[in-house]
Order: sequence, then C-alpha cells, then structure tokens
Amino acid sequence: MLIDFRPHARLRADKPVDLVASVAPVVAALVDSGWDLARVRVVCDWVQYRENFRDVVDARPILSAPGRGTVPTPAGIRQEDLEVAVDVRRGGEVALGGLAAACLRGGSGERAYLEDWGLGSAGCVWAFNALYWTALELWEKASGRGYEQALPGGESDARNLDSARGVINDLFDVWDSLASSAALPEELVVVELGVGNGHQAKVFLDEFRRADQARGGDYYRRLHYLMCDYSQHVLDLAGETVADHAGRVSSVTLDATRPLTSLGFLKYKVFLVYVSNVYDNLPTDEVAQIGGRTYGVETRAYLPAPAAATLADSVSATPDQVPALVHKLLRLGPQLLTDAAPAHFPDVDTAVAFWRQAWSMLRLEERYAPLAGLDQYAVTGQFTGEALRPLLESGADVRMHVSNGAVASFADSLMLLHPYGRLICHDLFVTGVEGYRSQFRGPGKYDGSVVNWVNGPLLAHVGRRKGFDVHYEPFRHRSAGNIITMTAQARD
Repeated sequence: MLIDFRPHARLRADKPVDLVASVAPVVAALVDSGWDLARVRVVCDWVQYRENFRDVVDARPILSAPGRGTVPTPAGIRQEDLEVAVDVRRGGEVALGGLAAACLRGGSGERAYLEDWGLGSAGCVWAFNALYWTALELWEKASGRGYEQALPGGESDARNLDSARGVINDLFDVWDSLASSAALPEELVVVELGVGNGHQAKVFLDEFRRADQARGGDYYRRLHYLMCDYSQHVLDLAGETVADHAGRVSSVTLDATRPLTSLGFLKYKVFLVYVSNVYDNLPTDEVAQIGGRTYGVETRAYLPAPAAATLADSVSATPDQVPALVHKLLRLGPQLLTDAAPAHFPDVDTAVAFWRQAWSMLRLEERYAPLAGLDQYAVTGQFTGEALRPLLESGADVRMHVSNGAVASFADSLMLLHPYGRLICHDLFVTGVEGYRSQFRGPGKYDGSVVNWVNGPLLAHVGRRKGFDVHYEPFRHRSAGNIITMTAQARD
C-alpha cells in the first residue's frame, strides 16, 4: 500500500493537521475490506475550495485497459487497482472510517448520473461554466452579488494601479524606440481577454491618458483598446465602465480558447495582450503518471440521490426526470427553459433556482484509464501529449492539469503579437511540477463557474516551441495571495 500525504506543510502549521486521524481510519477500513492492500493507493489532499466536486472520501478505480477490465500489465509496471482519495480539510468533520468503509463496499449511495465516462474537458461541468457566463445577469440577480465578489479578496488584481503604470511605462519605452527609427505603426493596439466588469480597462486607460498627457505625447489618440469576452453581458457592463474612453475602445465577443478566430485581422499587430483570471476558467483534462504508466483522468458528473430528489421536488418532477431537465437547462438556458418545460418551470426565477441548486449539488466521479500513447493524445489541435512527457516523467508519481483551453488560448494569442509585443497574464499558475505533488489544484467552484490552476511548465514549453521566452513571478503588487504573473515575449 502506498500512502501519499500531499499537504505535508500543514503538519507543521500553527494548527497542525493530525496525520493519524486523517489516515488511520481509512487504513483500518482497507484492512477490514477485501481489497489486496498491495494494489491500493491512499491519496490525502487538502481541498482548499469549500465549494468543489468531491466527496470527503472517494474511490477511484485504476483500469488496466481503457474502459475495460483487467488485461496483462506490461513487465516492469506496477499494477494498482484502486486509489482512495481523502479530503483532509473536511476529514475531521465526519466519521472518516465509516465513509471509507462504505466507499470501499461500493456503498456511496445511489446517484443520478448526468453523463457517461470521458476526459474532463468534455464533461458537462464545462457546459455549466459556459452557461454561467452566458446567463451571468440572471445568476447575479439571484445571488445578489457580482461575480467578481466571489474572487479571493473580492476583486481582481488586474485593477492594481501600480501594475498598470508599470505596463504602460514599458509600452511607452518600446514605442519611443520604434518611433525614433520611424518603425511605429499609426494604430497602437492593445487586447484584453476577459474584461470582467471593466475596472481593469478603466484603470489602464485612465492612467494611459494621464501619462501620455504628462509627456505631451500622441499615443492616446492612436490607441485602439479591444475588450474581449465570452459574455455579452460582461462586455456591456465593461463598456459602461469605460464610457469616458469610448473613442478608443471596441468590444469583441469571442471564445477565449480561439482568440485568433475573431481577431485574425490583428495578426502580428498587437503590442499587448492582457489576460487576467481567464486561463484558470477554461476547459482542461487531467493526466497522471502512476507506477510508471500514464493515465487520463476520466470523469462523469452526478447528483447524489438525495440531492436529485430535492431538486425534483422543487420543480414538480420525479428524480429520474432530473438528468434530462438538467441537460435541457444547459442546452437552452433558463429563459428558454420556461417555454420548453412550463409544467416544471413556470417562470425564469424557478429555472434559475433549479440551475443554482443543481450546480451546488453537482459532483464528479473519477477513474484512471491508461493512455495508448502520449503521441496519440491531443492537448490541442497543434500539440500532442508528447509535450507532457518531460513533466510526467520528472520523478515520483504525479497528477496534473493539461490546461487544454489555456494552451489553445495562449498559442493563439502569441500569433497576435507584434514582434515587439508582449503577453501578460495574471492567474493561478503552477510554476513547477512539484507543485502538483504537494497541493490540490482544482477543480473548485467559484460561484457558478469552474476554477483550476494552470500548468505553467506546459505553457512555457509551448511558448518556447513558438519562439517566445516565458517568465513567471509572483504578482509584485500584493504581498499575499496566489496570483502569479506570466510574461511572454519573442526571443531577441
């Protein structure tokens, strides 16, 4: 048996985790079970997101063939059949041994499944995520707060004035240099992906105009600032926020995973692509290296039976009708749902309440399915899983995000950059593979959306492949917090 206790730093915290209390009840349940203990892993995480998709104890089958039963395992590869996952943060609040015993018996309770097994990026949690941004106005009305208030600290680091001032001064230095050699274009293009409520754009534009006026320059007149977002509601709010700069700003609705599709006319023309708290909200798979073999983490979304019954009662339905109603919600949205199923949803408020309740109850089952080969796995249309090999084979067993959506967005965005342009991103980055071995990195729930930490080493590899240097550093203008600043710029 392998016991992997990942939040080891918390053993020496001010309020240390009790290792024995976190592990012993689970081990005792395993001893009493019929499982071959030599083929079991116990993985303990501290799941910092209070809203997430996990039970306190989960059992994850480790398959020896994709979606099938046992077949001969290649020589030299350790075969394991089961991973028992424990959330240490919540473990002290429950009868851990009893939960583990029920889980090992397959007695985790009846479940209303919303989908079949598949890699994470194709799961319906991302349909919920897309719905959140599409119908954000309805969610905010029901919750009584804006989405940015769900962020740690209640706001984005992107609006920091000192940060904006530093970026603007760097831009002016580049433009002054190009202007001195008559190489500066007439139009000076800046693109922001994921504009939030527009406060970051306002801070940038206000400071940009002030600095340009102080220099007696002409850059503000030539500036073209594009605010880009998936949500038209978000763009409308942001447009109101920057109304004072309306002559310098355009809004573009786009899919953040494919910015080049909407912004292809700006290829090689953008001096700054600015991204904040976007990559952590894009679809991702997870992969793992266990005992010398590479696996894809397959998931399927479900509602616990009691939750499905409660949800059914709230809309005059039966529990077995709930999965179909959830899929109808995801396909149509709350407003059209009232027309499609008026017997269950007499008004929009009922549909929104159903949506919010379903999201809060949503859980994910997981299992490990072996990958046929990294070269046959597509990270994006441009990159295969071979880009992951040095990360997966860097040492001990590891599980990590592929950050498929972030990789696609990043690679596309690099194609927009002027030869002297830069991409700056503030987000939750794992900057080294060891970061995945010591801490839970998502998925978690931020209000109605999904959050995952982003695979920084993989994005750096992708950047190098495209001729860009990629640099990570802690966000300079806040002493605490997890936000990392990534900068990508073409090599000299």
